[in-house]
Amino acid sequence: MERKEIAILSGKGGTGKTSLIASMIPYFQNLVLADCDVDAPDLHILLDELNRQSRDFVGLQRPVIDLDRCIHCQACVNHCKFHAITESIELIPSKCEGCGVCELVCPVDAIKMEDYVVGKVFASDTKYGELIHARLIPGEETSGKLVSEVRKAAKEVADQKQRDWILIDGSPGIACNVISSITGVSKVILVIEPTLSGLHDLKKVVTLVQGFRIPLLVVLNKSDLSAEGKSEIRQYCQENGIEIVLEIPFEENMVAAIVNRELPSLYDRAFFDRIGFDQFIERIKE
Repeated sequence: MERKEIAILSGKGGTGKTSLIASMIPYFQNLVLADCDVDAPDLHILLDELNRQSRDFVGLQRPVIDLDRCIHCQACVNHCKFHAITESIELIPSKCEGCGVCELVCPVDAIKMEDYVVGKVFASDTKYGELIHARLIPGEETSGKLVSEVRKAAKEVADQKQRDWILIDGSPGIACNVISSITGVSKVILVIEPTLSGLHDLKKVVTLVQGFRIPLLVVLNKSDLSAEGKSEIRQYCQENGIEIVLEIPFEENMVAAIVNRELPSLYDRAFFDRIGFDQFIERIKE
């Protein structure tokens, strides 16, 4: 079969995105997993990792200042629009965007741009398939580039091992890291809750995904949280031709499974049978 990539998204963190993808894993064979939530990766916590390998990720270049050559002319200070260099010619890494203007304007070549590590990429073996994940150093930029690196590595593994599926735990929101998570995927699953913010997030993500012309399906998590919220989301989806493929009521065993580091669908199979999870998987695989 032609390889398919399925991305699971949420409008914000904490809606149950990772719990859903963890529950989906046992229903897929010949699988590669990609955790693209590089700011707060947590899928690996539920999976026993073997042979974990890591490598540095260089997201950008940053200036290195040779103070022995510097003549303190302040050209770099005056031209830096991000105020990343102090008057005493010291770099403030958290403000630097790696644009390279300081190197360009330095009259004595005292500044050189050099590769800067902003995170790590990990490759792990699990009993369900290979897992590619990454962690961005807190406060660093270029999360979109790091997500692209995770997806690239996942595709390389899928090609080498002839895997049929890549399941992507995407980044929450609608920023560049989300765009990197969904570009070129076969299908997007959006996990939301029946709240006012859930409806707001739904509208934002729908606009983004439809711009890429990717098929979108909705999963309503904690569906019994608010009858009014559920009704509003159902109405919006109906009016916009969006299919709600699964509704998951609140279940304490879902929480217990995560606490015990087990996949929810294996921890309480009876619950997943009751909510029609098999039919949901069949719909996803179409």
